[in-house]
Amino acid sequence: MLKRSVILLLLSVQAAWAQGPMSAEEFDSYTRGKTLFYGFDGVAYGVERYMPNRRVLWSFLDGDCKEGIWYEREEQICFIYEDRLDPQCWVFNRTPGGLIARFQGDPEATELYEAEDIGEEMLCYGPEVGV
Repeated sequence: MLKRSVILLLLSVQAAWAQGPMSAEEFDSYTRGKTLFYGFDGVAYGVERYMPNRRVLWSFLDGDCKEGIWYEREEQICFIYEDRLDPQCWVFNRTPGGLIARFQGDPEATELYEAEDIGEEMLCYGPEVGV
């Protein structure tokens, strides 16, 4: 039974990739107003809040949040954050289980997946204040 479930999951993921990457309009419609947690290799990786006008707030789940924007370039969704001006581009595909993102569309590169509700909130601590 487990083997069958794994095969079905792999087929659905492959079918999603065969449908092609999400456009900017599809990505915006899916994400706007949501806070999505992402996983990598079975562990929580980060969280991103999607706001109007293609603005985002990203955290590696450490309370250090970075504001940014996203835009479409070719078939990729690219992000620029306040502390990193070089674009971070991903190809997003929608699957029955949520989003899958491949860094710069490279199948050998980092692949993130939308995690189910992990029971956490997005925490953003204020700026570090020293004495």
